[in-house]
Amino acid sequence: MGSFDQSKAYAAQEKEGSFFDDGREIELLHFVYSHPKIQEIRGSPTKVRDAIDEYGRTKKYLMNVGEDKGKIVTDLIAEVKPKTMVELGGYVGYSCILFGDAVRKAGGERYFSLERDPAFAAVIMSLVDLAGLSDVVKVVVGSSDESIARLYSSGQLKHIDLMFLDHYKPAYTTDLKLCEELKLVTKGTVLAADNVIKPGNPPYLEYVRSSVEEKVKKANESGSSNTEGIAEKNVKMYEKRYGEAVFNQSKGNPNLVYESKLVNSYEPTGEPDGVEITRCVG
Repeated sequence: MGSFDQSKAYAAQEKEGSFFDDGREIELLHFVYSHPKIQEIRGSPTKVRDAIDEYGRTKKYLMNVGEDKGKIVTDLIAEVKPKTMVELGGYVGYSCILFGDAVRKAGGERYFSLERDPAFAAVIMSLVDLAGLSDVVKVVVGSSDESIARLYSSGQLKHIDLMFLDHYKPAYTTDLKLCEELKLVTKGTVLAADNVIKPGNPPYLEYVRSSVEEKVKKANESGSSNTEGIAEKNVKMYEKRYGEAVFNQSKGNPNLVYESKLVNSYEPTGEPDGVEITRCVG
């Protein structure tokens, strides 16, 4: 099959709400494992990613992080050199393989990929194994807040050096607050949040860009919504698959000081977006 216009394919499927409904993620596994160059692909994170890209380019669109945003985060990994990195939202494993490989090259020990959907998590595990990254990457299945709490209580997760947020947009802020409460996010932690322009995430941007005084005041107020300002179609797409979201009620630690800035970037479709890079400085 020849190549197709990814931006048009994305727009049509987004409008129909048909993501996750046609089995493309499992189809991707069959495509990769039946690839004529499968023996060259085995053990190579780069070639596994190339095969995923090939499927997305010639078959069906995949919501992967893409080259532009991928470089922003891999450069950050090279700078921070995280011992432990956490990813919220793994989808089919493209970012997990890219960033897990970068963490290993930077001397890191563990990359946790948290994915709610068990079918997507199975795809990630299979491709991580194919890429030869099972010694570094651990895939955790379940809702992000429950997985964070479970990893913490079991002693597997003691501190987060770098976290990539790319899951359900209303959960960005609530999961960050949970990590603050558990002291997983402290001075020195760096956060990279995807899709803060498209589809957008006003509650998260407000939180990480607020002063301590503003956060303390907000914490004492009631009635704020996790979904305020977030695209309705994003919320409905999630609810269609998983039902209405239930958020943890952690108040976080409003006394943490963040320095946050937007790094302009592009979706693989060419649409403008941004990655919010946030550093906890005190």
